[in-house]
Amino acid sequence: MAEVNLLKTYPKAVRDIAQRVQGKEANRELALKFGFEYFDGPREQGYGGYRYDGRWVPIAQTFVTHFGLKPGDRVLDVGCAKGFLVKDLTDVCPGLEVYGLDISEYALTHAHADVAGRTVRGSCDALPFSDRSFDAVICINTIHNLDPEHCAIAIRELQRVSKGQGFIQVDAYRSAAERQLFEDWMLTAKSYYMPEAWEALFASCGYTGDYYWTVLQ
Repeated sequence: MAEVNLLKTYPKAVRDIAQRVQGKEANRELALKFGFEYFDGPREQGYGGYRYDGRWVPIAQTFVTHFGLKPGDRVLDVGCAKGFLVKDLTDVCPGLEVYGLDISEYALTHAHADVAGRTVRGSCDALPFSDRSFDAVICINTIHNLDPEHCAIAIRELQRVSKGQGFIQVDAYRSAAERQLFEDWMLTAKSYYMPEAWEALFASCGYTGDYYWTVLQ
């Protein structure tokens, strides 16, 4: 288990915190439905339009290299949204068997055409897959959307379906100022801690994969 930034090539987001704070509770209620508003509505309610633009291609290559993936290996992206990383992993490593899971019916019905038949609707705390069925399991900014009890269950589920290799990225903060910034911005997270607390939680759940943080600054 190691802290490693596998999303270092992801473009830096532009955030208007003051605009997000306005109408925050109403926007949070809409965002938690993980429907049109969250993915393709205004920025105050989520992504502000989640469209394929190729930004996941270098990240997919990073994952392939980091995990030593090869054709025939099986990979699961938990919280795959519209399947962009699923598509790009398959493209950068032809023959890789990549699948995605997401709780959002909207995201899956609006997924990239190239991932048809390789996504399933479900929750990360009850993965519909057998033990050790994937060579690598990826979960980016997803488990923190569950309450603490189910977040821990989700970590155990990610470990259960993996043969040992995994990557989890979660919301975190390192100071009171960063926590306040995060709370002003976030819409869907229910579990968020300092890195040390996340690491303790990972260890208590028997997680052996890698991890990193989404920290607002």
